[in-house]
Amino acid sequence: MHFTLYSRSYCHLCDDMLAALHALQTPERRFTVEVIDVDADAALVARFDELVPVLFADLDAPELCHYFLDEAKVRAVLSN
Repeated sequence: MHFTLYSRSYCHLCDDMLAALHALQTPERRFTVEVIDVDADAALVARFDELVPVLFADLDAPELCHYFLDEAKVRAVLSN
């Protein structure tokens, strides 16, 4: 399983979401997280600016959550 987290460096909500996501990882349920800094790309700023952090499990699907981790949605994705 792989997650993509759109974030920015000075965002405490981003740090909180990443920590909460990592807290769901167990030896039986491993995953990776790619953290992308929206401020590095003007198109990403235009898309996500005030929504960060934004979490995706599949970039072709709707976001799982933004601002705060939706633990139920993440657990549902991890159980598939």
